[in-house]
Amino acid sequence: MIFVLINAADPLNAVAGGVLRVLAVLGLIGVVVMWFLGVRRVKTGRVRPVEGSGPAASMFTRGYWLVVVAEAVLLYGGLQVFRVLEWPEQANVAWIALVVGVHFIVLAPVWKQWSIAVPGVVLTLLGVVGLVMTATSAVAWVPFVSGVLSGVFLLAGCLTFSWRGLAALTSQDEVTVVA
Repeated sequence: MIFVLINAADPLNAVAGGVLRVLAVLGLIGVVVMWFLGVRRVKTGRVRPVEGSGPAASMFTRGYWLVVVAEAVLLYGGLQVFRVLEWPEQANVAWIALVVGVHFIVLAPVWKQWSIAVPGVVLTLLGVVGLVMTATSAVAWVPFVSGVLSGVFLLAGCLTFSWRGLAALTSQDEVTVVA
């Protein structure tokens, strides 16, 4: 959502930017509501939480923290390099999308959750495209390409997986009621 809120500005039409911001906020609200509905179903005992040794059980491992530290160093360091080299300010959002994308790709094997590589690849590509655009006359569109599109993709993914998760709980709930 933050990607969209910050970057849905010029050169976008003000109305289009406003619509994108509202949709981003509504998307986040949708994800949060679905999360609370799922938690409520688990807490009321209507469904059982997923148990196991999957990624949720071992999410904050040493590998995770190494990735997070590397991401912070790359984000800060890259932005400082851009400043020293006097790159256009729009390069910053492209760099952020690129580093966040790579972070997802690197976390996939750490968490043994290969599906998170998909948003990683998309964000990395949007970041690379944005960095290339900084050297062109389309530099003003970098925040849209690397920022807004990254945010829309992440929100769409969150909404999709939240909906699927809630639907899975609902179908389990229905099976429990029938049994």
